[in-house]
Amino acid sequence: MFIQTESTPNPATLKFLPGQTVLSAGTADFPSSSSAENSPLASSIFGIEGVTGVFFGHDFVTVTKADGVEWDHMKPSILGVIMEHFQSGKPVLASEATAPSGHAAHDGEDGEIVDQIKELLDTRVRPAVAQDGGDITFHGFERGVVYLHMQGACAGCPSSTVTLKMGIENLLRHYIPEVTEVRPVDM
Repeated sequence: MFIQTESTPNPATLKFLPGQTVLSAGTADFPSSSSAENSPLASSIFGIEGVTGVFFGHDFVTVTKADGVEWDHMKPSILGVIMEHFQSGKPVLASEATAPSGHAAHDGEDGEIVDQIKELLDTRVRPAVAQDGGDITFHGFERGVVYLHMQGACAGCPSSTVTLKMGIENLLRHYIPEVTEVRPVDM
């Protein structure tokens, strides 16, 4: 098994590509070791000193490290854990019921606008940020403001504010005049 690694725009995050499906649908974000109890793979990765976040996409694992820890010291251990996990045949998630994270439900007025927002995020934004090892999901829409949740490499990325304001906000405002602003949401 050969696992490729790619850098991301976030220097604290690396993207690992095991060459096979990690999640068949959706994404899974583990911002802390306590949130990883449903995932044998994420739990094992958190066992490596310096790991502060794990994120799963369709065909990749994104790992975030603490400040002051060098990738040169962590990368071999992470590669070993990922390789051992996939060779063991264990599931990535203990129960698929909690697997796909995605857009928050919206059941108020503005349903048509929210559907347009989600459609643009799914077709234009999410595929692009997945290339960088992250995900961005809809969290809410209120009085012209779109609230988005950034995950994986996008969470804590130095360029995330520029991505939100110059990229996503401009895109949404162009196609949906009711959108006036985009703001990040921490969960």
